[in-house]
Amino acid sequence: MLDATQEALAASGFHALNMDRIAAGAGVGKTTVYRRWGSPAALVADLLDDMAEQSLPAADTGGLAGDLRANAALVLETLTDPRMSPVFRAVIAAAACDEECARALGGFYRTRLAEWAPVAVRAEARGELPPGTDPLELLRAVSAPLYYRFAVTHEELTPADAERAVTATLAAAAAGAFVPDGP
Repeated sequence: MLDATQEALAASGFHALNMDRIAAGAGVGKTTVYRRWGSPAALVADLLDDMAEQSLPAADTGGLAGDLRANAALVLETLTDPRMSPVFRAVIAAAACDEECARALGGFYRTRLAEWAPVAVRAEARGELPPGTDPLELLRAVSAPLYYRFAVTHEELTPADAERAVTATLAAAAAGAFVPDGP
């Protein structure tokens, strides 16, 4: 079911999701789909939960810069992947107008940020980050410029964009920008 949902999102977007077509694509009866999920938003919520759990684990390159580059590369790869790009575009659009999708998307990102938070903890222990650096804010700073270009301005994403996001994040982190009540 989740594969069929992902296919439908990639092909037609959220607003064209059709539970009957998804059921047929998955080879199950439509009553099963309606009983289990009830709405396209519920299907998307389960898909996002599954995607968060299936995502690659956080990197451990031995240094903050390498770990953040790995994070930015993963975001870049996901947002430029021919299959995943339209899925994320559809889910982000759906989240803008559907509260259930918005909660699901928020849950996806909370899971992913929690997976990557140890990057900052390790970096702080190595003295690469000021004490008290907020790991989630650090990670958001890496991915936010990439998502902005992807979802808001619809610009083509490049490795240079990912590197610029990492460089800016490292500079801001060194200045204490991600320490609560910092500069």
